Amino acid sequence: MRTSIPATSDFRAADGGFTLLEMLVALAIFSLAGLALVRLQAVSVRTAGDLDARVLAQITARNLAFERLTDPLPPARGDSEGDVVNAGRTFHWKQSIGSTLEPRLLEVTVTVPAGGGTSPAVFTVARPAT
Repeated sequence: MRTSIPATSDFRAADGGFTLLEMLVALAIFSLAGLALVRLQAVSVRTAGDLDARVLAQITARNLAFERLTDPLPPARGDSEGDVVNAGRTFHWKQSIGSTLEPRLLEVTVTVPAGGGTSPAVFTVARPAT
């Protein structure tokens, strides 16, 4: 009985596996996808931190504006600034008190920088001048 040895191409077709080149291409694609996910995660963490600082700055600006609104004595016209601690963080605030078209009202604008290159939190209220 004589057996014939199949040609090399027959071995490859019968094997059904992947070549080294195919495995390297697949590994490169998965590596690029993994790097993209790591970068996306870093951006998400930074954005969450910026959002946290911005929300705290907005809460601080609102609290300061409502303090001026509920104070029995009207604040003096002009600009002033100071520091306040909120949620364990120190925020520097600036306020501007000015007149409105209605002489019986004052415009109170409180600005609190959020930090991180984001726009500051600004809150404006009108309160009685007397």
